[in-house]
Amino acid sequence: MEKRIRWKEVLIDLLYDLVGGVLYAAGLYTFAFHADFAPGGVSGLSIIFNHFTHIPIGIMSLILNIPIILLSYKFLGKTFLFKSLKSMVIMALFLDVVFPRLPTYSGNELLAALFAGALLGAGMGIVFLRGSSTGGSDFLVFMLKKVWPHMSVGQLTVIMDAIIISLGALVFKRIDAALYGVVMTAVSTVVIDKIMSGSVVGKLAFIITDHPDEVATAISERAGRGSTLFEGTGTYTGQRRYMLMCACSKTEIVQVRRAAYEVDHKAFVMITDYSETFGEGFQEPGRD
Repeated sequence: MEKRIRWKEVLIDLLYDLVGGVLYAAGLYTFAFHADFAPGGVSGLSIIFNHFTHIPIGIMSLILNIPIILLSYKFLGKTFLFKSLKSMVIMALFLDVVFPRLPTYSGNELLAALFAGALLGAGMGIVFLRGSSTGGSDFLVFMLKKVWPHMSVGQLTVIMDAIIISLGALVFKRIDAALYGVVMTAVSTVVIDKIMSGSVVGKLAFIITDHPDEVATAISERAGRGSTLFEGTGTYTGQRRYMLMCACSKTEIVQVRRAAYEVDHKAFVMITDYSETFGEGFQEPGRD
């Protein structure tokens, strides 16, 4: 059984790599490569080096990744690095073998930057979902995330990309190259964060009530969700109060709110967003 599960995981990883690789290569080769601007990351560096050496960008990306892989090994572990190496090879094949045989976009540069950012971000986000990486600055980003866990992957990527985008502007000798690089990076950052957290976003309700048991029962019956009960004291009134916490989906929050007010019309209800929840009834904790 353990062997089957392992093979299933490998096949799912491969599927995500293939889908992510197609999107990544489409964004980078079809839209960005021929528009004379460099995106961030090693992909941007590959375009810059290709400008001088004409080495294919997929191969150039793998060459540039070697020292970064050696630097990252101790920080990220062999499982992450081996999975990422597989993703990088697949993307290099799409970049150097498949997409050079397909038509490229040579129209409006702003449209090229927008579509390149959306496709590149989607490809990277899909690969990230399986605990892998597209290599290059992504390795450095994941290392930095261990140091600053409060920052998102997208935010750290922007910082790394800014340096390479500026270098691209110098190489192509025009400010537009930097502006289009910024547009592409901004779009890819939004897409990465949306794929990694937006797809699982939900609602968290805090309900302060004098009838916690009845409200919890109503929530369970209406929305099929459990609640956690906290006991405290109101600092203004000095009275003992009860607070229920309930995590649910965006569609279930309406039923949770209705259940609270049907039982206690004086209940104080606060609703906020969450990006990820692990445990029974939600996502299973990821395996490293």
